[in-house]
Amino acid sequence: MNLRKTLLAASLAAAAWPFAASATNGYFSHGYGVRAQGVAGVSIALPQDGLAAAANPAGTVLVGDRVDLGVSLFRPDRGASIRGNGYGANGDFSANDSNNFLIPEFGYARQLSPNLGWGVAVYGNGGMNTDYCCNPFGAFGSTGRAGVDLSQLFITPSVAYRLTPTQSIGAAVTFAYQRFAARGLGAFDNPMTSSNPGSVTDRGHDSSTGVGIKLGWIGEVLPSVKLGASWSSRIETGELGRYKGLFEGGGGFDVPANYGVGVAWQALPALTLAADWQRVEYSSVKAVGNPLSVLFSGGQLGADNGAGFGWRDVSTVKIGAIYKADERLTLRAGVSRNQQAVPANQTFVNILAPGVVRNHYSLGASFKSAPGGEWSVAYTRVPRTTVSGSGSIPASFGGGEADLRMSQDVLTVGYSWAL
Repeated sequence: MNLRKTLLAASLAAAAWPFAASATNGYFSHGYGVRAQGVAGVSIALPQDGLAAAANPAGTVLVGDRVDLGVSLFRPDRGASIRGNGYGANGDFSANDSNNFLIPEFGYARQLSPNLGWGVAVYGNGGMNTDYCCNPFGAFGSTGRAGVDLSQLFITPSVAYRLTPTQSIGAAVTFAYQRFAARGLGAFDNPMTSSNPGSVTDRGHDSSTGVGIKLGWIGEVLPSVKLGASWSSRIETGELGRYKGLFEGGGGFDVPANYGVGVAWQALPALTLAADWQRVEYSSVKAVGNPLSVLFSGGQLGADNGAGFGWRDVSTVKIGAIYKADERLTLRAGVSRNQQAVPANQTFVNILAPGVVRNHYSLGASFKSAPGGEWSVAYTRVPRTTVSGSGSIPASFGGGEADLRMSQDVLTVGYSWAL
């Protein structure tokens, strides 16, 4: 595949992206690339394909010359229930009127010399989608369907250099594009709750862009053990002006910084064991981290330091295994567990964004079908997690509790070419 075809494939992946939405570790994807998804997202010290830079740009010089294309079918099951509310909002609400999403991915890596490589990764970083045909905020004055639609596309060109035969470093620039829409939030679209009434809900999709950097290192510390570390900066995106009455700071919705460490151990010639620890600083973005209670101390929605979704920072531990059955077949498995992003006292506003899942169980395989070509598949099951509200609905909204639930299934198929 020549460079022209490679860039065409990247363009097609980007063009397909607006149909994508995802939510796993908070609203970040649990893994980038079909091979990483097969081991529950483990990748910081374990680069496997041209999307390696999405987790650690140092891996770009370790994967050879290749092109990787893939697509995920993401199917979340999410909803909420309200109990004990004095305004009659009680009931069970399904957010599944839209529940099948396609998420494309693309990776390209080229080794310019034995010690220098570059590449580009195109992928969905994350997102959140809810679609309530029965509006859970109807008792408070909202009408019509309710929900949000957030999707984030990242394009990450990277360069990596071998300092020594066993040590590599990498750097990347991430170009972020995100789009967002909300509807059915009329109960919050007034001068008492919003600093910019009329810019809270039902404004169609808006978008913003930003640029960040990634840095990474991978080193062989023992003949069979590699360590890795990576860091991604906060991405300050432009304001979502159509929703300046919803998000803190007049529509700000930056992408939080994240960082992590990993280890990969060649336990046997055919068996690799690996693990990652990752941290996402959701609370540093005020639109995400500020609690709803700020609303009752003068911090209206959309105002500087105004109310948000009350998310906490999240740490995730991932463990995976790769077994090379023979020259053509490779098998993968992995598990991961992340901390709960949504506190029990913040479930009311998070009816819109119930990103509460915690455990991921993954299986995957790759099969070489022709010289230079390989098919890969990964499946991830995310069991239902429920967060029961505790002091979650303010008295001014009738009190009571909001309970959130979510489960997910992710099926990814990809094809790779060795160049």
